[in-house]
Amino acid sequence: MTDKMFNIGKIVNTHGIRGEVKVKRISDFEERFTSGEKVYLETETELIPLTIAAHRVHKGFDLIQFEEFNNINDVEKYKGMMLQIKETQLTELTEHEFYYYEIIGCEVFTLDGEIVGKVKEILAPGANDVWVVQRKGKKDALIPYIGQVVKEIDVQNKKVRIEPMEGLLD
Repeated sequence: MTDKMFNIGKIVNTHGIRGEVKVKRISDFEERFTSGEKVYLETETELIPLTIAAHRVHKGFDLIQFEEFNNINDVEKYKGMMLQIKETQLTELTEHEFYYYEIIGCEVFTLDGEIVGKVKEILAPGANDVWVVQRKGKKDALIPYIGQVVKEIDVQNKKVRIEPMEGLLD
């Protein structure tokens, strides 16, 4: 049986000439990128196990060096590919914590049942995450993931209920 894999970041570019890659993180857990951690690079044909040698944050991106690569030519071909972890590497979450994959795709409703749209992306700009909700015929709504707004999350049925603050959906 193959392990279920989860995306934790996308290689968006190389950085320098020593094989470091620039990664757009898709995980809240910075410890995923700690030295010695195992991650997997998904190519079209295989899953390549990699060990993180070094990690630092630079201009909003994670810069990662792998033990297996020490030259820009080794990593150039992996631009645009996903870094993944196995299901067994997932961190135990507390009651009101969710993985991005559980929230993305959820339908968002107001408390009185009006459909807002579907969560298409999660941004992590600072103090709290912001859910980007795609709406029919309107521009995307940005919903802050805070208790005053997000009232109910049902990941089994992919439904979220919110109480929009004034001006949130205008």
